[in-house]
Amino acid sequence: MNNIVLFEPEIPQNTGNIMRTCVATNSKLHLIKPLGFVIDDVHLKRSGVNYIDKLEYYIYENFADFKSKNPGIYYYFTRYGHKPHTSFDYSNKNNEELYFIFGKESTGIPKEILKEDLEHCMRIPMTDKVRALNVSNSVAIVIYEALRQQDYNDLLREEPHKGADYLEREY
Repeated sequence: MNNIVLFEPEIPQNTGNIMRTCVATNSKLHLIKPLGFVIDDVHLKRSGVNYIDKLEYYIYENFADFKSKNPGIYYYFTRYGHKPHTSFDYSNKNNEELYFIFGKESTGIPKEILKEDLEHCMRIPMTDKVRALNVSNSVAIVIYEALRQQDYNDLLREEPHKGADYLEREY
């Protein structure tokens, strides 16, 4: 199972977008306090649209609380990582819990946490013209790379609402 972890998220719109991505990808969301918003904040709900009730999510008091309750493989996303996100094998042949950990918008994941597992610190390649990508964009990039390597698990490959033949049908 794929898990998205947000370390001390600050911006409700980003978290709302990530919530929608988690529902779309059948991923669990883990939020580590302190949060920069109230979980029922109107902006958070607006960003998540009608999908929040379909989301499996958990809230933790701190990183130690999160780690104590979630055994598995941790991957840390930081602009200081030396390996691209595509250099890891997320195929999950052993059916382990995979945790993709993203830091807060202003300062990222604390160096003390990253130093504990430098081998799993990575970055999404980009130019030197920006400091970092938006966290919700980063989550989408990474989770879809993991899903690609997992052959998209049980995700739908055709649009279920208007029908698989929508483009071929006459109007």
